Amino acid sequence: MKRLLPYLAMDNVDDLWAHHTQVMTDFGFDRLFYAFNAFRGAGLYDNPEDALLLTNMPSDYVEAYVGGGMFRDGVMLRWAVSNTGAASWRDVYAEMLKEPLTKGQQAMQALNAHHGLAAGYTISFPMAIKNANAGIGLVAKRGLTQDDADEIWAEHGEIIQIINHVAHLCILQLPAAGQRRLLTARQAEVLELVADGKTMQDIAILLERNVATVEKHLRGARDALGVETTAQAVRKASVLNQIFRLDRSGAAEARRPHLAGTVSQNR
Repeated sequence: MKRLLPYLAMDNVDDLWAHHTQVMTDFGFDRLFYAFNAFRGAGLYDNPEDALLLTNMPSDYVEAYVGGGMFRDGVMLRWAVSNTGAASWRDVYAEMLKEPLTKGQQAMQALNAHHGLAAGYTISFPMAIKNANAGIGLVAKRGLTQDDADEIWAEHGEIIQIINHVAHLCILQLPAAGQRRLLTARQAEVLELVADGKTMQDIAILLERNVATVEKHLRGARDALGVETTAQAVRKASVLNQIFRLDRSGAAEARRPHLAGTVSQNR
């Protein structure tokens, strides 16, 4: 399992994702789309800004799929939300064709065809967090059919799944922001003190600032995380590993990973 060791040494999402896309390309899957959302409400990924998205798909595809809301008609995403494990696109599409396609599904099919997403596999990861989902789509190289993808999977599917599970678990323990910005060092510090049970007055004394300044940092943290209350901010920052994290670089703020909307160019 030497090929897993590089994942365990990664300390940022950028480097991990660059490495992972190359590893999957070597297996025959050169375009990937990873999604993790721990804040799903009653709808299907109602707010994509809360999701951590990693992809090397072209930016116009991401704009239509995410920004345009077409993901809501994505058959693979719906399968991943309701299932765990790995699925051949052949099997998922066969199940989909048992019923007439909606206009949204037809548009999604046309988008995939336009970008050459003809064959691949989807992996949905088991999650222990309520209302959380995570999965990755692996698109076979252009020119490969689903039969080719299935042959690759028959030979290498087990190790591909293991590698993707390790990549997923590593991503979960690295600082991330979804499509929002990372907290500043001061915002993270104030949220850490709140999580430790400190009052506003306590925090002001510890930081040698006044209460109004502490509230300003908390307000900034809530805005950055897209939440209304400080309790929500603490939870979200904790899930995204934005608080209580080690600063191995010595910099005041962590480097922001390339997530949805700033699509990685590892193509």
